[in-house]
Amino acid sequence: MLLNPVISKLSGKLVVLASASPRRLEILSNAGLRFEVVPSWFKETLDKSLFKNPYDYAVETAKQKALEVAHRMPFKHLKTPDIVIGADTVVTVEGLILEKPTDKQDAYRMLSRLSGKEHSVFTGVAIVLCHDKSGSGTDFKVVEFYEETKVKFAELSEEMLWEYINSGEPMDKAGGYGIQALGGMLVEYVQGDFLNVVGFPLNHFCKQLGLIFNSPPESPAHKVKPESDEAWTLVNSLSEGATNGEVELLENGKDGSRMSMQEQNVIGPECPKCNRQDVPHSIISLLDGFKASKTLFTASKLKVFDVLSSSKSLTLEEVAGQISASVLGTERLLEAAVSLGLLESVKQQNTSVYRNTEQANRFLVSDSPESLHGYILHCNDMVWPLFSHLENAVREGTSQHERAFGKKSEDVFQDAYYSKDEVKIRFMNAMHSIARVTGKDVATAFDLSSYKTACDIGGCTGAMAYEFTKANPGLSVIVFDLPQVIEMRRHFQSKENDDRVSFVAGDFFKDDLSKADLYILARILHDWSDEKLHVLLGKLSKMCTPGCGLLVSEIFLDEERKRPSRALLQALSMTEGKQRSTSEYSDLLEKYGFVPKHIRHTDNLLDAMLFVKEDPTDKRTLLGCSSASIETAELE
Repeated sequence: MLLNPVISKLSGKLVVLASASPRRLEILSNAGLRFEVVPSWFKETLDKSLFKNPYDYAVETAKQKALEVAHRMPFKHLKTPDIVIGADTVVTVEGLILEKPTDKQDAYRMLSRLSGKEHSVFTGVAIVLCHDKSGSGTDFKVVEFYEETKVKFAELSEEMLWEYINSGEPMDKAGGYGIQALGGMLVEYVQGDFLNVVGFPLNHFCKQLGLIFNSPPESPAHKVKPESDEAWTLVNSLSEGATNGEVELLENGKDGSRMSMQEQNVIGPECPKCNRQDVPHSIISLLDGFKASKTLFTASKLKVFDVLSSSKSLTLEEVAGQISASVLGTERLLEAAVSLGLLESVKQQNTSVYRNTEQANRFLVSDSPESLHGYILHCNDMVWPLFSHLENAVREGTSQHERAFGKKSEDVFQDAYYSKDEVKIRFMNAMHSIARVTGKDVATAFDLSSYKTACDIGGCTGAMAYEFTKANPGLSVIVFDLPQVIEMRRHFQSKENDDRVSFVAGDFFKDDLSKADLYILARILHDWSDEKLHVLLGKLSKMCTPGCGLLVSEIFLDEERKRPSRALLQALSMTEGKQRSTSEYSDLLEKYGFVPKHIRHTDNLLDAMLFVKEDPTDKRTLLGCSSASIETAELE
């Protein structure tokens, strides 16, 4: 296989595809490349008229997509990738660039232009090589190239045009057709790389990897000058870097390949110009981190965000009066919240007025649909006291529930959480908050159309279950949780009142689970000891027939157990469970006959993996493969 010579070079590297295209995912997965998917947020609004050639536009768009992800990941994902791959495919005919149609009429116009004519398909690709610098910041080097394929359409009748358009296939594809599917019937011939038309020039990409990782120092791949040593700022406008510092990589110079290097600094968002190496900015941020958390907790507990949501803006005195707090204390709390980006402050007639940011209105107001208010209060009331005893937790390697709450951890779960309705609802509200914010991303992570019934084990209020039924019209979901939880769920009744969601009371360690062909374990596995997981997973293994699905939603550690920090910090609460990487979850579940099929990193609080119960008599089972290789081969 062409990739084999460089696969070993990529071993242990974090390779990221900055695209959600299922075609590109399939092409690279089939080639054996191991990677994560982080779709780019770059808005494809470059002015096409400023580009001399269509392929320059495709290459620049691919570069901006990849650089956006490379710059975002250290701050949003708390990990720096080693390689980010960006790609953009355009169709051109008679000098006009055709991208994805906006509606059926637009698709008709595109396909009519292509009818009976030869056109070009260009895919621009950017490979960003990321290197952490000593101190702070990251260096980026960008390898760019493009591939052109000629395609000739047959003469298309009106009937054929509209039949194809009404199939729905043209709507998410450059040029309005997919050559690998129904659109292939429109094509008379292809000259060049077929996969380039599908969305990714695999052969050319492999050659570039070979040049990057296998070329000797004297080869052209290493004779590249830096484009710039200034900090890069993401803008939705033409980048001048596409024409500076470029060299031809191949001797014949006919394939349009080029490599450019960008030497750039990336500094944290709060201090875009603080690049002094003698000041420990990251350590200083950590020193104040607990103060920032407590500011958020206090503002939430005093319902500052609720008060400000009911008015466009309020003065200091008005806020202090509504939260029953001193003017001095309120002033300092509001100013701190403004500095953290939680509130906005503006001058009106020589006095400051305060209002919520858009993000605060969405996530911090207690009755907003995606509110994290319940989880924030849980962190303040339950997690904060535990971390106040972190030194003892580390020395002893045990949970500090007894020191924090006066009871052992097994008693706290029953007494503190479930003896009083008020505390019971508070805990459920925390779980409800997480489910509402993450539920849609988890529910839409995979194609679940083959499943008809699901059981959400430990599904609490049903918030996650309702997202699954919304995303999957043919699916019914049973929420299975403790009797006390099911009894209190009326406080969280969904407005949709979907009759496809039902509730069953029981203890998933002791009682029989409901029958289903898909089981959901969201934020369950990290919380329990191996012994208890053996009970639960053993029960699932016996109940599930071959083909039965198991969807696991957790925070996934990287393979080096360095990121994300959120998971590793959570582990310091010293629960009996532990955080795991995708390969560790795969190893755990394979012991019970569940084979990993798909992984989705959602860029939200929880990620997802889909497992399928294997048939022990099926000779096609991937014997001898590591869980990591199975995961990559089926990456979605």
